Amino acid sequence: MTAKTPGVRIVAGLFLIALVAVAVLAGWAFWWIEQPLRLAQAQVELSIEPGTAPREVAQRWVTAGVRVSPELLYQWFRWSGDARRIRAGTYEIEKGATPRTLLAKMVQGDEAMESVRLIEGWTFRQWRAALTQAPHLKQAAASLSEMELMTALGAPGIPAEGRFFPDTYRYSRGVSDIAVLQRAHAAMRRRLESAWSQREPGLPLKSADEALILASIVEKETGRPSDRAQIAGVFLNRLRIGMPLQTDPTVIYGIGPQFDGNLRRRDLQTDTPFNTYTRAGLPPTPISMPGMAALNAATNPQPTKALYFVARGDGTSAFSENLADHNRAVNQFQRSRP
Repeated sequence: MTAKTPGVRIVAGLFLIALVAVAVLAGWAFWWIEQPLRLAQAQVELSIEPGTAPREVAQRWVTAGVRVSPELLYQWFRWSGDARRIRAGTYEIEKGATPRTLLAKMVQGDEAMESVRLIEGWTFRQWRAALTQAPHLKQAAASLSEMELMTALGAPGIPAEGRFFPDTYRYSRGVSDIAVLQRAHAAMRRRLESAWSQREPGLPLKSADEALILASIVEKETGRPSDRAQIAGVFLNRLRIGMPLQTDPTVIYGIGPQFDGNLRRRDLQTDTPFNTYTRAGLPPTPISMPGMAALNAATNPQPTKALYFVARGDGTSAFSENLADHNRAVNQFQRSRP
């Protein structure tokens, strides 16, 4: 057996030391990526633009408040094999976040989200006001007129009122308000098409747009959800016989922002395209954004012979088939109030 020369023994020793060093380094790396990162504040937020290089992403996290070497963070991105899979977006990490969970968040596109709630029965004007107050929402629609906005949404020449579905919309920070409106517009289109396709036969409505207009009125007239389908039935009965709808919310809508909360007799007598006391049939556009229940009520109303209804004062309505009974109900529930 030939003895190893000193040079061979030295090389073997160095190789062994290198193996041990690599093993120690790898062990430390596996340990480090699972350790909570130190943060400058309780939450650290970062917006990553499309095309940002991984090294720049690492540096920007450090600048934002992650207390770590930017080179170490970048090398973790590289070593993981996911550096090029980091997605643009706005991200937020909190106490307890580790290098592994930080990278996973960016690779999965797990962005920090905000939300805005757009309410049934609101007008388009109210919707626009709510969007201007929504947190971290880019204001791109504010400078556009209603017609310009509808053109941008692919619906040129169509009034905006009634064309957006009320719901809570979640969005990534920094997204445009037009993007939220696009989603709401598409949602209303789908739901209106669904309600119209399942409508009751024989309705005195010529189109889905007329159903949308009626649903917007029902939305504004309903004090209690259980009355919604019957109120729709009353309005449809009036349409069948050519009787004016005589509904206050349309008059108020026609008055516009000048309405002071007090509907006067002269308002009911002043003719506008939305005054359903002076004009028969439906108004020219919806008067609010109806929800799904109102759409369903307008297309599948409750069978009723009633032509009148009046609010009882507790959220419900009293329904009558003739004017004499209606007048008695008005005297009982409205004129007798202190």
